[in-house]
Amino acid sequence: PGPPPPPPPPGPPLPGARSPGAAMRALWALCLAGLAAALGSFSADQCSWRGSGLSQEAGSVEQLTLRCAEGSLEWLYPTGALRLRLAPRLPPATAANGHDPRHVTACLQPSGTFRGAQLYLERDGELELLLPEAEAAPRPRVRCFSWPPHEQVALFLQATPQRDISRRIASFRYELRGDWLARPALPAEGVCRPCNDTELLMAICTSDFVVRGTIHSVSNDAELQESVIGVSAVRIHRQKFPLFQSGGRPGRAAGSIRTPLRCGVRPGPGTFLFTGWLHFGEAWLSCAPRYKDFQRIYEDARRRRQNPCEFPVD
Repeated sequence: PGPPPPPPPPGPPLPGARSPGAAMRALWALCLAGLAAALGSFSADQCSWRGSGLSQEAGSVEQLTLRCAEGSLEWLYPTGALRLRLAPRLPPATAANGHDPRHVTACLQPSGTFRGAQLYLERDGELELLLPEAEAAPRPRVRCFSWPPHEQVALFLQATPQRDISRRIASFRYELRGDWLARPALPAEGVCRPCNDTELLMAICTSDFVVRGTIHSVSNDAELQESVIGVSAVRIHRQKFPLFQSGGRPGRAAGSIRTPLRCGVRPGPGTFLFTGWLHFGEAWLSCAPRYKDFQRIYEDARRRRQNPCEFPVD
């Protein structure tokens, strides 16, 4: 008999099939992505950090620095500890003038599912507990603290011992304020005191929202120590975010503004001019004069050419 026939040539690859080289490259990319997630990653502008404790040893401390006025941190499967320094970049004009802020204020809002770690404030070598793990709630209370720029402070997150490997995430949002900004250090700071004329004239120029409207309700939250003012807007002069939207009275937008419970806000008749700041996605009050009083103050300042910006007055 003659020699066996040669084997048939290989047919075309099946649809969706990968070559061995492509499969290896895909597997390598997947491994690199998993390693990056385990080691942690900053956002491009160093405002936020997300990482996993799976790559950390139990007694290790990872050092981090966040350099923005606001951002977030998310720590999956906390292990060991994180030491976090908040170091916002000063605006160029401030740095050029050599003006240092008198103080910096940080506010932290833990997530409702904060688990697996406890959060401390490290100041002068001592630790102060800010958030125990057991205190997490669907709407946790915001923590704020201040320090002079020359003082060294940091946040210290320490993983708590766990008996199982269930999924735990320690995460929070942060906001930093200082007197280098055109806004107060805290949206709720000083709101129980009526704004003076200078503060009011500046507020209409720099606030996140300026709304003319009436108060239709006030509700109090004793647990969060907040009052929520329901406002029906007559005119929205400015809002950087859609805080006031249609859905209330026909032709009017409605929204809510928060203020500390200790201020004792009550509903009252008349039209007011509400100004304030966005604080973790919610509107907080800074000034709220009666609109007729604001008209008088603004017209007087305009006659004396002391108004810091132009504002439409009916």
